[in-house]
Amino acid sequence: MPLVAALDAVPGLRSVLGLFEGVCTGAADGYGRMAGKPALTLLHLGPGFANGIANLHNARRARTPIVNLIGDHATWHLAADAPLHSDIESLAAPVSSWLRRGDRAGDLGALVAEAIAAAAAPPGRIATLIVAHDAQLGQASAAAAPREIQPAPPASEKAIRAAAVALRRRRPTALFLGGEALGRRGLLAAARVAAASGCRLVCETSPARLERGAGLPAVARFPYFPEQGLAALAPFEALVLAGAQAPVAFFGYPGQPSRLIPPGCETSTLATADKDVPGALEALAEALAAPAAGETIKEQRPSRPAGALTPESLGAAIAAAQPDGAIIVDEGNTSSAAYFALAAGAPRHTYLALTGGAIGQGLPCAAGAAIASPGRRVIALQADGSGMYTLQALWTQAREGLDVTTVICANRSYRILGVEMARAGMKDLGPQARGLMSLSDPALDWVKLAGGMGVPGARVETAEALARELERAVAEPGPHLIEAAMAHG
Repeated sequence: MPLVAALDAVPGLRSVLGLFEGVCTGAADGYGRMAGKPALTLLHLGPGFANGIANLHNARRARTPIVNLIGDHATWHLAADAPLHSDIESLAAPVSSWLRRGDRAGDLGALVAEAIAAAAAPPGRIATLIVAHDAQLGQASAAAAPREIQPAPPASEKAIRAAAVALRRRRPTALFLGGEALGRRGLLAAARVAAASGCRLVCETSPARLERGAGLPAVARFPYFPEQGLAALAPFEALVLAGAQAPVAFFGYPGQPSRLIPPGCETSTLATADKDVPGALEALAEALAAPAAGETIKEQRPSRPAGALTPESLGAAIAAAQPDGAIIVDEGNTSSAAYFALAAGAPRHTYLALTGGAIGQGLPCAAGAAIASPGRRVIALQADGSGMYTLQALWTQAREGLDVTTVICANRSYRILGVEMARAGMKDLGPQARGLMSLSDPALDWVKLAGGMGVPGARVETAEALARELERAVAEPGPHLIEAAMAHG
């Protein structure tokens, strides 16, 4: 409570209320990805922090800068083992790169400055400061000076030379991109490398932030399923990593490897994510005597689709209607799978994916992205099952007047579970197993759910209606929701 009261004492902070801690941490993730600087979460004791851990897991995978302030019991009250007492350090450690306690008021200013610097250090980290209640009530010292944030160090000359050697051999080679390589500067440098060497550009399956569309190079996304990933890399004799980790399978499937680089494929690392990856790509382009510009995509939207809503027609409708400069937050899972390829030639846009696989990220991430990017329309592609995890984010979008258009892909099921069950050979499911994947008894009414949160909504059943409603929604300020009734639901 003293920390909340202090928000009015110092100008310059914007406070945003989330009705669930997972909304706060997911919004901090979206803000950090788009702003490139930390958002601050204010959480209550260990249980409150635990409610937000799933989206901090996603943020850690996205390398998003976030500072968490967690209020704890007074130091003299800890021994009483009160009902809300817990081991906060053990909860916070798995998702925090920097973790400290503040038990004295005089230390808090310096600790917060250190936390901000730790979170903002490349490539972005989560810093968590646990603040005892009696420290909050004490007399603080003078305001701490901000810590200097050191820029990302350059990649080694040895790594740049090794990558250049691998690419000069003119073998089938893939340049595997992640992190800062997927910004405009990194992509344009990668296009130059591709023009000089003939390599193919591939990105991580779930990029934290990818700039896309007309004027940028085409980048293939690494497939989700391991056999598809192995097939995608099978033609290549060499793989150069730039800001990305070597690809691995999402799950361990019997008979499938965990690591998806084929045997015999020579792998080298140009730059890890904590290095200046765009600078390394530019240095690599110079080492290859690359042309000043590589091949980029010309604007070409798909035709407006008609008929029932399938993953293909849904993706085409959104790609045909999305405005210039849109931010796409994709947690559509099975229903939005076709969108990525269909939007390759859409006007310039930014694409944010579910990096850590912990569902419930999309709606709050969209809210944070909108706060960080006023003037840009955010479109959240949201599966209905995962949307129910953090639907309270709609209330925050309404309260803040955020320009977010949410498209709910209404399967009325956890369809990905059915896909995984079928892949495991379990196709003849009984009523109990089928019931655990169904959202149809009772059916969710997303228009009413959104209306109850203050967000106007509409339900559509065809691709034509989706494109029409999307164009109307993005032309009006504030949040909107469209429930898209999928034909395979």
